[in-house]
Amino acid sequence: MQYRTISGTDIRCSEVGFGLWTISTGWWEAYSDDEAVALLREARDRGITLFDAADTYGNGRSEELLAKAFPGQERDGVVIATKVGYDFVSHGEERKGQREIPQDFRPQAVRAAVDAALRRLGTDRIDVLQLHNIKMEQVEEDALWACLEELRDLGKIRVYGVALGPAIGWLAEGVMAIRRRRPAILQHIYNYLEQHPGEAIQKASAECGSPTQFFIRVPHSSGMLEGKYTESTVFPPGDHRNHRPKSWLVRGVRKVEQLRFLEVGGRTLAQAAIQWLLRDPCVASVLPNIYGSEQLAEFAGACEAPPLSVEEIGKMAQLFAENFGMEAEVGHFKGTMQIPAGQEAE
Repeated sequence: MQYRTISGTDIRCSEVGFGLWTISTGWWEAYSDDEAVALLREARDRGITLFDAADTYGNGRSEELLAKAFPGQERDGVVIATKVGYDFVSHGEERKGQREIPQDFRPQAVRAAVDAALRRLGTDRIDVLQLHNIKMEQVEEDALWACLEELRDLGKIRVYGVALGPAIGWLAEGVMAIRRRRPAILQHIYNYLEQHPGEAIQKASAECGSPTQFFIRVPHSSGMLEGKYTESTVFPPGDHRNHRPKSWLVRGVRKVEQLRFLEVGGRTLAQAAIQWLLRDPCVASVLPNIYGSEQLAEFAGACEAPPLSVEEIGKMAQLFAENFGMEAEVGHFKGTMQIPAGQEAE
């Protein structure tokens, strides 16, 4: 495993992290606490140190799992990231599948959420606190960002950032948060098959000289870039991928078949997808969806697999530019995909 340091801190993150939504929400499959804790501890044994939770994942369960997996002094050996912003205490039972529940970003609510998260985590500090799926209103709310500074000064959090979209807010929120607030971390969806708007967000950060670094989620395009699906794949009942249209599966599989040239020297397609993202030094960590020991070993081994060559990267760029020889799809984005007028080149 390789490690990267969050700018201006001594927080060292493993290049491959572990996002707890897969083992705490039931949106992939059901895990007992013992099964989830065992997988977390196995990840740590393989060199993974970054664990990304959220207070709303399983209505607090993801944070409780971390407390069970890394109690006492073991906590010091991991980097804990979590998110706040959803009022699951009042509305947690209203959640239907992945439907959004009400948010509450008032400073007093954020303070209370952080204190509650610390209790569930069994720790005195959160390494990376993220505002969960903020909208432009929160980007512009000075009191909210002052609250984060206060929490950092109190030692309850070490750094802060935002985690974005896609259904809530995405391009505009990400770009404007980077420009105006310069958070230490921005977490967003980005992968080789779904490069917009992730590429634009990271480009905007570089252009304005922001110190913001990135946690990348969904690096395998909801599993597509693991190379295991076929056009006849059927997902289990309750699996979030059942919400995708059939065309997503068919087109994705046909694209993946054109990427099999990346499977060389023992390197898997999934490892190549992680390496492609880690080319950017501003990526602090990649958070693949981990839900089994075999897959964990594969993802954790991405850093040791043969690196992508210049030729391979060039061929990947050409395939994407040509849309793999297919007709262009119409993007369906629910977030804010336009930079506010007059601020495009801020």
